[in-house]
Amino acid sequence: MLPTSTDVLVVGAGPTGLATALTLARRGVEVTVLDRLAAPPTTSRAAVVHAYTLEVLDRIDVAAPLIAQAVRTPRFTVRDRDRVLLSVPFHELPSRFPYALLVSQAVTEAVLTEKLAELGVQVRRSCQLTGLSRAGDGMLAQVDDEALRARFVVGADGLHSTVRRLAGIGFTGGSDEESFVLADVRVRSVLPRDEAAIFLARSGPLVWAPLPGGVVRLVAAVASAPAEPDAAYLQALLDERGPARRPDQVTEVLWGSRFRVHHRIADTFRAGPVLLAGDAGHVHSPAGGQGMNLGICDAVALGTAVADVLDGGPETLLDDYTARQRPMAEDVLSFAAGLTRLAGVSPARRPARDMLLRLLGAVPPARRRIALRLSGLSHREPTPG
Repeated sequence: MLPTSTDVLVVGAGPTGLATALTLARRGVEVTVLDRLAAPPTTSRAAVVHAYTLEVLDRIDVAAPLIAQAVRTPRFTVRDRDRVLLSVPFHELPSRFPYALLVSQAVTEAVLTEKLAELGVQVRRSCQLTGLSRAGDGMLAQVDDEALRARFVVGADGLHSTVRRLAGIGFTGGSDEESFVLADVRVRSVLPRDEAAIFLARSGPLVWAPLPGGVVRLVAAVASAPAEPDAAYLQALLDERGPARRPDQVTEVLWGSRFRVHHRIADTFRAGPVLLAGDAGHVHSPAGGQGMNLGICDAVALGTAVADVLDGGPETLLDDYTARQRPMAEDVLSFAAGLTRLAGVSPARRPARDMLLRLLGAVPPARRRIALRLSGLSHREPTPG
């Protein structure tokens, strides 16, 4: 049975929804978390947690347990087959977390869920939101056959957000879809196991990211991804885009899948008591590993703003949330699209592209700016003087 009322209803129990709920619960806010899935997925796609996101997660006591289960990578490289075009030095970042963290999204979700459980909040699963209407200064949510009143409703339910649709919020962007294949594999490889890389190929980018236990996450843009990529398919991708002189060899496929993304952003992140975060508000290419990171940053910012309002603060704090996070989302969409375009330049333009990347890598201030941008630290709010 659902409660008949709650301070905040969070729809969606991915990293964004869980981080929102945890931020609220730590402030003593009554929060109810729903998800339509009967069980959390064990093969989710995001695999990198950047430095700024770790700073944000540290505010809700999640960074340390996550770091304990992950691979730290002090650099990120951009490659064209065997050539390193650009090495991004995360170890020089001005942060307590001078690295990117490589860990399965399933582990990130498990850590967040455990922290929520410690505060007495359980995810209510196999629950489908079917209706949403105004009720006084809050919302009345229809969940299957039950009604639930909430002061605020947070849509953290992804690309096909029911909350966004029921709230009547537009979701604008290009009509083109990008198709991606992703897989966790074991490979024989000469590539460093403490370094993530993106290979730029004419047919599209290939991300190579080492995970704990000797596993490697592969993500590649393809024309049409198979539902379950096998070893032969993934080997062909590595042969086409990965190292050439000493090619990787796939020895085992642990799991594989596919997904499609648009480059879209919600017209607003707020419609009265309804607020959006994560993929419900913005979706884009996974190039650069920005999606889940931005969603978690949305989550903690939104949870903090809602808790402050419930503590008696002005509702303009919620407008401040959308005023800050939406431009960040626009920036990330532009950045991810730019990385995808870099991979797909014509053969005639590749020498110029490669030369530009090498030049950027040779200039310390440029290298630093790229590291700050990838790590998310360029979005960090200045410390008051």
